[in-house]
Amino acid sequence: MSLEAFQKSAALSLGVELELQLVNTHDYDLAPYAEDMLRLMSKVALPGSVVPEMTSSMIEISTGVCQSSSEVLGQLSQIRDALVRCADKLNIAVVGGGTHPFQQWHERRIYDKPRFRELSELYGYLSKQFTIFGQHVHVGCPDADTALLTLHRMSRYIPHFIALSASSPYVQGQDTAFDSARLNSVFAFPLSGRAPFALTWDEFTVFFDKMARTGVVKSMKDFYWDIRPKPEFGTIEIRVFDTPLTVERAAALSAFVQSLAAWFMHEQPFMPAEDDYLVYTYNRFQACRFGMDAVYVDPATGGHMPLREHIAKTLQQIGHHAVQLGAGAFMQILRTSVEESYNDARWLRERQGEEALLAEVIRQSAEKFRK
Repeated sequence: MSLEAFQKSAALSLGVELELQLVNTHDYDLAPYAEDMLRLMSKVALPGSVVPEMTSSMIEISTGVCQSSSEVLGQLSQIRDALVRCADKLNIAVVGGGTHPFQQWHERRIYDKPRFRELSELYGYLSKQFTIFGQHVHVGCPDADTALLTLHRMSRYIPHFIALSASSPYVQGQDTAFDSARLNSVFAFPLSGRAPFALTWDEFTVFFDKMARTGVVKSMKDFYWDIRPKPEFGTIEIRVFDTPLTVERAAALSAFVQSLAAWFMHEQPFMPAEDDYLVYTYNRFQACRFGMDAVYVDPATGGHMPLREHIAKTLQQIGHHAVQLGAGAFMQILRTSVEESYNDARWLRERQGEEALLAEVIRQSAEKFRK
């Protein structure tokens, strides 16, 4: 099994995938309605696609190829509106967020599709525990070597992505004390973590061929890395975001990725190094655990600073690229988030503080998603 050739794509083009929760409107637990939703959605002409996910209480929506974050928002809004209409017909609701706050994993059903059945046989209970919900952002790269350089530069900003998107503080009815508990489930998989440090496609192909010879992987799909190249699309795919509670925030996160990629490609602000990864797992943990209040260790200097300060500094550095890409308004959403130290995890905790009932928090999350 050899690695696919890296396809041509427009530099800085975007594609966004969102994994979403289907809940009943009785007690707001997850509901196995994916098949019914997909049947109804197949009758609606939409950009992008709507597909099943690992368990039957989740679906994944994705945009087509977009040139801007505004286009991402346009497509996501259109799909969201159709989802809400179909869900209303089935008397269920669609919700964002990285975890369902009180579902029990053992009650989940694997969606009946050969790949999911295969993964279930391989991973056992982890497959059902994979009922977690993420946002994936693809960004187009002009060639394979640029893709790998961009991937390793982007790795320094994984904590920023986690803190800004964190929306999974609750698992099985408990406040985990993490802003993003979802990523702890991803780490259980053997091929998760970070991509190997290869800066040319030739080097990466050597790595892939060695892995393929072991029989452990057959395609890029088998790697659950935080960022992975997607040669068939000509993109890199960033996979650490929790699904936000609104499509507006999902679009803002795609604007952040696109503006960072523009900065990397046009200015080459630094050269990635293997040593960047010395603090990678620590920074990732800090962002999952503390969100905006995390400590960020600068991989280049070893200096420690509040993550929110580093995010603010980064937003400033890439500001003119964001404006050129028409993403200024989205950057302002993120800037306000940083100034107020506010993300979706905090919103969920505040609602729970007021309501003291997670089902009501989910009902309000469903309302938030609709709007």
